Amino acid sequence: MASRARTAPPRRRAAQTVSGEARRRRLVAAAFLLPALVLLGALVVHPIVYSVRRSFFDRSGSVFVGAGNYREILADDGIRTALTNTAVWVVLAPVTATALGLVFAVLTERVRWGTAFKLLVFMPMAISMLAAGIIFRLVYDHDPDRGVANAVWVGVHDTFAPSSAFPKARPGRDSPLADAGGGAFATREPVRAGSVVLLPLVGVAPEALPGGTRTAARPEPVLGKVTGTVWQDFTRGGGGATNAVDPTEQGFSGMRVEAVKDGRVVDTATARADGTFTLSGKADGALLRLPAANFREAYGGVEWLGPALVTPAVIGAYVWMWAGFAMVLIAAGLAAVPRELLEAARVDGASEWQVFRRITVPLLAPVLAVVFVTLVINVMKIFDLVFVIAPGAVQDDANVLALQLYRTSFGTDADPGLGSAIAVLLLVLVVPVMLVNIRRLRKEGSR
Repeated sequence: MASRARTAPPRRRAAQTVSGEARRRRLVAAAFLLPALVLLGALVVHPIVYSVRRSFFDRSGSVFVGAGNYREILADDGIRTALTNTAVWVVLAPVTATALGLVFAVLTERVRWGTAFKLLVFMPMAISMLAAGIIFRLVYDHDPDRGVANAVWVGVHDTFAPSSAFPKARPGRDSPLADAGGGAFATREPVRAGSVVLLPLVGVAPEALPGGTRTAARPEPVLGKVTGTVWQDFTRGGGGATNAVDPTEQGFSGMRVEAVKDGRVVDTATARADGTFTLSGKADGALLRLPAANFREAYGGVEWLGPALVTPAVIGAYVWMWAGFAMVLIAAGLAAVPRELLEAARVDGASEWQVFRRITVPLLAPVLAVVFVTLVINVMKIFDLVFVIAPGAVQDDANVLALQLYRTSFGTDADPGLGSAIAVLLLVLVVPVMLVNIRRLRKEGSR
């Protein structure tokens, strides 16, 4: 008993010493964490609490309206459109960016210049959202001379279905041509072999005529054939005779002429540089027709920033930026995949597609989940790309929650109460995804 009494105080002193050391360490840790906690409270916690409180008051902030602002969210057409578009963003953008990142990461492992390709794909991440928005606003410009997307699209279209050089051409006053339906024009009376047929048109600016066009000429009659001229029956500065080939008027080079008899095309000709053409004797007794293809409007391309396509177009700009982010993370995960598993599968006779689908993708599942969840959180807050790319006339069609939050909370018709309710709704939608991500990260860390 005496021995125990002598040894007890030193143990208590040792315990007190350990306890004091632990308390000192906690105080030091708290001192280092305090600035971050103060900033977190001032910049995150306080705004959240204030927004939740403000969402229960009216526009002025003086009248308590309860859940009135939240009911208005469900009733407002603009906010419902923003919710729908946000859902489209959450479904399309992360899936597309993650899929492209996976494809790029896998394919670049097999080429020598893979590093250079990764650099090019990742480079858009160095550009701000504002700059990317300005770039794609020009890319999607409707004018093919300015917008790259429509320049490519129009070029491909015109390769297979070229547009006419005379989209505005039409018969003039007292013309021998009449509307034949469907955009075509035909002579009022049948033509005879050995005669000269004049087909005057107006409505084409001289500078819009195709290259190589020459001054119109009146051909000589040819026995057993039908000759004629199709030309611009307009003299600059005035003067000249109507329905007559005057010395300064231009031929319609390349205009197609058809001879139609009993509803069937029996002969065709193409106008020369001076507008003259020659048809065989088959045209005797036929009507001459200028088919609608001569007057087809020039193809203007796709209205990328129109109401129907503006959301997919902006999502395309987002994928252009963030596919590189997905590729880099997936490539890092791919580097950790044991090569023995892949080689063993190939030795067992698995095709490359089977190796990719049954081994590579399952092993990359944790990395793919990280990328996907990160992009989901990111797109739910998307604002700047939509604000910059979508023209004012279609911003209602491209609207998303973050943009609606801005438009509601600021401006001449601002409603801070409704804007706070939208902010709380956005928070409620984002938090579950963040919690899933945190839970997954903890689970991965505990392995």
